[in-house]
Amino acid sequence: MVGLLDSKDSKALMAPIFLLLGFLIWSLELTGAQSVGVCYGKNGNNLPADGEVIELYRSNGIGRMRIYEPDRSILDALRGSNIELIIGISNNNLEALTDAAAATNWVEKNVRNYWPEIKFRYIAVGNEVHPNENEAQFVLPAMQNILNATASANLHDRIKVSTAIDTTLLGNSYPPSVGSFSDSASSYINPIIKFLVKNGAPLLANLYPYFSYINNPQAISLPYALFTSQSVVMMDGNHGYRNLFDAMLDSLYSALERAGAPDLQIVVSESGWPSEGGATASIQNAGTYYKNLINHVKGGTPKRPGQAIETYLFAMFDENQKSAATAIERHFGLFLPDKQPKYQISFGNSIFCVGRGIFVSIL
Repeated sequence: MVGLLDSKDSKALMAPIFLLLGFLIWSLELTGAQSVGVCYGKNGNNLPADGEVIELYRSNGIGRMRIYEPDRSILDALRGSNIELIIGISNNNLEALTDAAAATNWVEKNVRNYWPEIKFRYIAVGNEVHPNENEAQFVLPAMQNILNATASANLHDRIKVSTAIDTTLLGNSYPPSVGSFSDSASSYINPIIKFLVKNGAPLLANLYPYFSYINNPQAISLPYALFTSQSVVMMDGNHGYRNLFDAMLDSLYSALERAGAPDLQIVVSESGWPSEGGATASIQNAGTYYKNLINHVKGGTPKRPGQAIETYLFAMFDENQKSAATAIERHFGLFLPDKQPKYQISFGNSIFCVGRGIFVSIL
């Protein structure tokens, strides 16, 4: 009868429908997926080869990576991967890069030689340097020299130069609207802020609701730290806060406003929750945090609503050679060293499942 399809015709019709459905789902997920990356550290003696790691990023739809210093093996494996990269300069290398020639050589060797096969996004000049540390005096001069070197290579409009801070630089953080940098930090961070504003670069900030929670569990609830509060926990003027992450980030935005940089963007360059090794560190809590964080950063904060928050999860693997002083950091991995995933988390176009080591692509 006319109008009825045989099985071959039906399969032929369904194929483009499934393809279109996959594309629509991918389109809905894309903005959120693109806002999330994962930090890749190698402080372990049982981690997979870098080529396998890059494939793990790609197969799980992770489109951005942060590394903490140049690594030839990682950079070679990243060629042609289309993964966007934050490349770091370690704190112990900052002084050397106050020499302009050394900075030019660094950019030539570690960036220019790989561009455009690697999509560099930011150069992070130092990580969590504190104002009272000797390295603090070298951060801004090194940033300026690295910027000059990228400009000489005609890359300064494509690759932004910044540094990564932590929230200990804040003197006030509660409520978020009174956020400000401490007196001791202001002389360090204010010139850096001016540099970032002038050059159109974001400030990188490492945010850990986990540590804020365990340091003050009497005042901070676990649901507030894990994004699971069912209602507003704190009102700050017209802004209602349901989670600690937003409150911490908006405190930094308030501090930037007071420092004369109301339009400066923040990239969350680290955030995570450990699966063991400390109070409330568990597979369940960590999985809840990572899953909710990925979903949450698609939308912004009460102070900066409606804009995705570029965020990097800490970290790709458990790392068994972290120092004893930071032993809990051995357990922040999304994956075990054998590449098996710990949690059920979606990165846009793929889902990996707890303990199974399988993923399902929607494309």
